[in-house]
Amino acid sequence: MDEIITPQLVELPPTSNLNDLLTRRVADDPDATIVERPAGDGWESLSSAAFDAQVVAVAKGLVAKGVQPGDPVGIMSHTRYEWTLLDFAAWAAGAVPVPVYETSSPEQVEWIVTDAGVTVLVAENAELAAVVHGIQGSAPTLREVLSIDDGAVAELTAAGADVDDAEITRRRGLAGLDDVATIIYTSGTTGRPKGAELTHGNFASLATNAVAAVPEVFAAGGRTLLFLPLAHVFARFIEILAIAGGSTLGHWADVKTVTTGLGTFKPTFVLAVPRVFEKVYNSAEQKAAAGGKLKIFQWATATAIEWSRAQDTGGASFWLNLQHKVAGRLVYGKLLHALGGQARYAVSGGGPLGERLGHFFRGIGLTILEGYGLTETTAPTSVNRPAANRIGTVGTQLPGCGVKIADDGEILLRGIHVFRGYHGNAEATAEAFDGEWFRTGDLGALDDDGFLSITGRKKEIIVTAGGKNVAPAALEDRIRAHALVSQCVVVGDNRPFIGALISLDPEGLPGWLKMHDKPEMTVEQARTDADVLAALDTAVTRANQAVSRAESIRKFSLLPEDLTVENGYLTPSLKVKRSVVMADFSADVDALYVDDRDQSPA
Repeated sequence: MDEIITPQLVELPPTSNLNDLLTRRVADDPDATIVERPAGDGWESLSSAAFDAQVVAVAKGLVAKGVQPGDPVGIMSHTRYEWTLLDFAAWAAGAVPVPVYETSSPEQVEWIVTDAGVTVLVAENAELAAVVHGIQGSAPTLREVLSIDDGAVAELTAAGADVDDAEITRRRGLAGLDDVATIIYTSGTTGRPKGAELTHGNFASLATNAVAAVPEVFAAGGRTLLFLPLAHVFARFIEILAIAGGSTLGHWADVKTVTTGLGTFKPTFVLAVPRVFEKVYNSAEQKAAAGGKLKIFQWATATAIEWSRAQDTGGASFWLNLQHKVAGRLVYGKLLHALGGQARYAVSGGGPLGERLGHFFRGIGLTILEGYGLTETTAPTSVNRPAANRIGTVGTQLPGCGVKIADDGEILLRGIHVFRGYHGNAEATAEAFDGEWFRTGDLGALDDDGFLSITGRKKEIIVTAGGKNVAPAALEDRIRAHALVSQCVVVGDNRPFIGALISLDPEGLPGWLKMHDKPEMTVEQARTDADVLAALDTAVTRANQAVSRAESIRKFSLLPEDLTVENGYLTPSLKVKRSVVMADFSADVDALYVDDRDQSPA
């Protein structure tokens, strides 16, 4: 099977837009909770009618500030309630919200603001507003910069007090499915970010069909806490999905303290990237070790994985079910409690989760539905379903989405979710399409049942001196799952064998040291510690079991620093900027091949 096109379950009228999703929520039940905001140690509920009233008030303020239908309005902030409020206010004013990562450099901010033609920008605080003010002289369209923490919402509300309700009603009806709803700039591992123009139809049609296709997770009554960046398309789609499906939406700004938010908000489904699930597992293992219960945890882990795998092969035996029940009382319940105790499903995207981790979480009672998509496809094109979850794949196509595997293995997509094109860049838009199909740049395969698997990134394929093609993702993902590892970059292009650059995880190191009864040490000291090196050697050896000998890592080196968004080696969506790493650490790569010896890990 090399091509699948799935029909829509719900077709929206061509004149509808994202405003209709909120209008429908209000009409269905104006008093039902639509959003909850952090308030002290708990949460403050906001009804759909109350939220809509705030949206209208802020939209009036944008109108009073001179924002015209079709004008781009910038939002630069961490994930928080005001982001969603500004999103829907901009759409109510007929405007086009343009997200800017709060981690963006002044040069990146300048490029996005000028390329999109942003007229008004709302930043989170005075610090971010100062960054924007600094580039305002070279951004001719930018008239005004507001700060959320300095009263932007109140200022907009006051400014729009005299704007007629009828004007907002008129503007809410201007856009159709084919009109641009937002311009999201790809975080890009190379070159300047490109602005993907996503339409009202991309978001509204895909969200409506996703609710119809996966009602067990996304239909009315659900709760989800957003903590991933709303500047990224993944969280942005879930924001709209929650409004479309009848879920209650919460926001949490700091990923490092998200367990606090999860514990009090009690979501029914969780949205995260694989790294979050890896850290949840590693943290639980380290806590068990600190409490003298490592052997119990390891037994419970093995039981969860075995029990989950058994669900795909006829079911668990009586003895395995009994063990699973005991492990649930001793271990699994505590892990689920850390996520709020109500979550039974999670949606994972942004990278491969890994088969072992997928089975572990399903085994403890949290089914992770792995999916796949890009900025240009409004986030998901495919996702596993509760009743059809094939761990290790990214599921089947959502209604209205199509996939084809090209002759060279590249994944091509088409459907209601595919973007309109890159803003002001006809050349890049033309290059992105193979006729009617969008070129993803990813490599994959479809099985006989239509489940899609991702095998690598086309541009990242390594060709060794011996002519062997190697997809680095399969090795990198497995090594990165280790508690000691933050990032892994597989190398070997035009080299005699495959090598790897590894950075240690400063957050994972203390727990690992404690778990192995070792004294505290710095990352620098750990780079030469025999036990640390032996543990990494074992991790590399295990990763090599997933590939042939010609594709396996023979030597690795520990980098002197971590790869982060802050130091420029990761994109805001946590993808490695491979070309930057290869340029800055070329000496480390050369050192792997100084004597050209083929040296497998011990």
